[in-house]
Amino acid sequence: MRIAIVTALALAALPAASRAQNPWDAAKNVAGRATVGKLEQEINKRLLDEGHKNQCSFKTDTDVLAPGCDAKMKRLANALIDAKKKLDSSGVKNFKFVVSGHTDTSGSAAHNKELSAKRAAVVEKDLVAKGVPRDEIESVGMGSERPLVKPDDTPAKKAKNRRYEVQVRL
Repeated sequence: MRIAIVTALALAALPAASRAQNPWDAAKNVAGRATVGKLEQEINKRLLDEGHKNQCSFKTDTDVLAPGCDAKMKRLANALIDAKKKLDSSGVKNFKFVVSGHTDTSGSAAHNKELSAKRAAVVEKDLVAKGVPRDEIESVGMGSERPLVKPDDTPAKKAKNRRYEVQVRL
């Protein structure tokens, strides 16, 4: 008797979503997550491609964008605005566009982390100025943690690792 009461109380305390679902509801939830996951992958691929095509450089060891980046940043902002429309039309809410800044391996890890955060913040600020809602975007500095090219032992390889990326996080 005591076990039955404890079990009943435990079940009553669980949220409705965590109680057993009928197979149809479970299948709908799985299909919904798969569809959202596919949409996230599709949007992230487009944003990464757009970011690579519209990559702006920074003056050496600064967070100052090199001249001539305005048109590239506008195209990147338009890609984010298009992605937002796609997410909104699909009913996806509570997403963030994440701008990640990256550096090459020159300098200390702490300096690179700080510099990449400053560069990501500059890109975020520029995208907001070009129409991306401030509450839907954030920046993060990655330093040299995720290089595209290993080892970055030539000027060309170092240049590839000094970048920013934009992705959506659902």
